[in-house]
Amino acid sequence: MPNSLAGGQVNPSALDTVDLVDQSLGNAGSSSSAPTLEEGGMDPWALPQLKDTGQSWKELSTASRVLRVLIGFLKACGLLGSLYLFICSLDILSSAFQLLGSKVAGDIFKDNAVLSNPVAGLVIGVLVTMLVQSSSTSSSIVVSMVASKLLTVRASVPIIMGVNVGTSITSTLVSMAQSGDRDEFRRAFGGSAVHSIFNWLTVLILLPLESAVGLLEKLSALALDTTSLQPGGHAPDILKVLTQPLTHLIVQLDAEVITNSATGNATNSSLIKRWCGTRAETTPGNSSDCVNTFGPCPETNGSATTEQLPCHHLFAGTGLTDLAVGFILLAGSLLVLCTCLVLIVKLLNSALRGRVAEAVRTVINADFPFPFSWLSGYLAILVGAGLTFVLQSSSVFTAAIVPLMGVGVISLERAYPLLLGSNLGTTTTALLAALASPANMLLSALQVALIHFFFNVAGILMWYMVPILRLPIPLAKRFGDLTARYRWVAVVYLLLSFLLLPLATFGLSLAGNTVLAAVGGPLVALVLLVILINILQRRRPAWLPRPLRSWAWLPLWLRSLEPWDRLVSRCCPCRTCRSSPATAKEAHCYENPEILASQQL
Repeated sequence: MPNSLAGGQVNPSALDTVDLVDQSLGNAGSSSSAPTLEEGGMDPWALPQLKDTGQSWKELSTASRVLRVLIGFLKACGLLGSLYLFICSLDILSSAFQLLGSKVAGDIFKDNAVLSNPVAGLVIGVLVTMLVQSSSTSSSIVVSMVASKLLTVRASVPIIMGVNVGTSITSTLVSMAQSGDRDEFRRAFGGSAVHSIFNWLTVLILLPLESAVGLLEKLSALALDTTSLQPGGHAPDILKVLTQPLTHLIVQLDAEVITNSATGNATNSSLIKRWCGTRAETTPGNSSDCVNTFGPCPETNGSATTEQLPCHHLFAGTGLTDLAVGFILLAGSLLVLCTCLVLIVKLLNSALRGRVAEAVRTVINADFPFPFSWLSGYLAILVGAGLTFVLQSSSVFTAAIVPLMGVGVISLERAYPLLLGSNLGTTTTALLAALASPANMLLSALQVALIHFFFNVAGILMWYMVPILRLPIPLAKRFGDLTARYRWVAVVYLLLSFLLLPLATFGLSLAGNTVLAAVGGPLVALVLLVILINILQRRRPAWLPRPLRSWAWLPLWLRSLEPWDRLVSRCCPCRTCRSSPATAKEAHCYENPEILASQQL
């Protein structure tokens, strides 16, 4: 090994290799993305300059000014219409997932022996929220099981944590629509990743603490004892009032079927709602002998009958199964969702230019003057909580933030407190919904909602109060850079984080806690060891044995993503899957053992 390993230096021959790579790739073409910090001195996370290439307002004639105003009005209408259809498609997408996985979600909750394991409860919360695409539905299942004494409050805490993690899948799916542009995808996927990283980091701290001392359970019980909450509160339905006229024409679901399946009161009835109300009809009695000049005669022997009113939506009288309807709605909602996202991004790129872009960006990313600049983030948390409370959906709010981050309107540092506020906003909505619960479920619903609330408050205290501990931001930036180089990594992350790893953990938990600990324990220890070695390689390489100061002794496919990228590029020859020339340059550099010896995994 060269002596330069311990000091982190690269010898001149290695630098000559880099120069040769620069020359060989100089004419290979340029990427559509902005230059990276290493190549052009630009920060890839800096907000782009959205220049206005058109004429100024003073240079336009009267007809041109009228035309510009008309085009701007049409763009605004198109943006609002696309946003409305986007929100409706999210609602239909949630209904599709419920039709596809509702019975499975209900059956997962039945095994109380599995739910007693905190890790299994966590992954069950993630899986169920992913299947039904609604944290409110998952929380209502937990509330019903706690109220029915099928689940203890302590066992419900890991499930609530998993529900909080599972809600971030929506923003991750939305960010995939901007994978066509490398810079937009870096910012959009980083924004969705910061939400997931925050939730996972909070779980890593609070789940062992909750298993040991029951912190959230005791805190929520104390809050219930010291407050006198009265039932009867109702959360606002502003968003549903706007979207239901369209979504109810397509499909209507009976959410009680999922809850009944979890609590053991399931029937074989379909989740698709067939009847949407009742109408009482009274058969008149015999009143021929009645003489009453001051009013109608009372009915003496009349009978009242109740008639069920059928629903009027697209699948009300269909003979298709829930699975078939779910696949139809899934395909249609994904098509509309992707189309609306593309239109929203194109319209935002077209509208937010020049002075308009600078004005919007200044207002959103502005800070208070010194020494009160630290209050700006907390104001953003309150704004995110308030908007989520009004919209009554954290998924809609986060899905709207991600495209704005992609086009460069909102920075990652400002989106982070907005997303944290969204987490708080959805818990306040759950508190009001709990107040509207029946009397036999009131205390259980309130305690579950308080656990959800305290979980997010604890996460904000840990990962936002102290600026140096805002770890989700740098981690999300590194993850965004990685997915911008290898965009297929985003799909792998989505499958591993929300599907394969939770399913594997759930399967091991079915075999028993001993099997789960025997398989999962060594894997977790190995991951932590690799992370520790990487940190020491960067900070204190002299503390490590000489072979562990670099990963040059590993096969290339274990220390670099380049072989995997070439494999994916062969299978997916489209432009989106290919690496940029900068990535190819880095791959050539990393194949040089002398350069590799000074780099990290």
